[in-house]
Amino acid sequence: MGKAASLGLSIAKPCNEGERYDFIARVEKICWRIQIKSTFTKAVLRHHYRVKTSGGRSRAGHIPYSAAEIDFLVAYIYPEDVWYVLPSTLIEGRKSICIRPGSKKSPFEKYREAWGLLKPTSPAAQLPQAGLVM
Repeated sequence: MGKAASLGLSIAKPCNEGERYDFIARVEKICWRIQIKSTFTKAVLRHHYRVKTSGGRSRAGHIPYSAAEIDFLVAYIYPEDVWYVLPSTLIEGRKSICIRPGSKKSPFEKYREAWGLLKPTSPAAQLPQAGLVM
């Protein structure tokens, strides 16, 4: 939340712990539901970081986030000190993703420090289901 606030986003934390998002970031008249995840270590014998894109528990295990529940998943990779701003449609239905900072082959690298996606003029803001309009 501190990183988002330092970028000029207005931040609100829900009072209800039952929400699937961690906080709301407001940019102009758009409110984004944002889930935060972080990781500290690389996968054993791998060159990537595994980021969990699910939460809660059911009989089937952890429940993947959907675009109906969150607008963005923001992942922080501690050892690299980098953020990934991932649209929910990119991670929907997945329980985890693998991020390789600096890899040109990684499909997630273009979302590294992609805070601009939260601006209302971004393509993600044009999606009808994305963001809550005030």
